[in-house]
Amino acid sequence: MAKTLTAEELKQKIDAGEDFVLIDALGENSYQMRHVPGAQNVPNSPTFLRDFEEKVGAPKDKEIITYCSSATCMASVQAAEALEEAGYTNVGHYKDGIAGWQEAGFEFEGQQAE
Repeated sequence: MAKTLTAEELKQKIDAGEDFVLIDALGENSYQMRHVPGAQNVPNSPTFLRDFEEKVGAPKDKEIITYCSSATCMASVQAAEALEEAGYTNVGHYKDGIAGWQEAGFEFEGQQAE
């Protein structure tokens, strides 16, 4: 089971410049509007794993953190599970997603970043 991170924990990792892959599992339009800084967009879909491997190509032991829109959104949970089933060994899940990032007052990247 992927470890769960809070907004504050994720922000600390970003600010510290830690070496990890951050995956926004939402659709491309959502990603274009706003996303957590440094995130790459790999939408959760039936081809998620193939898309991830083509776009990111991370080693199996690389730290990978997924997120989506909020704690009730399941896209990032499904993405994290797909990565673990494929043999990725260091998968995390930022459960509060875009909503939690905004609630914490952190800045976004994207066309409508605040």
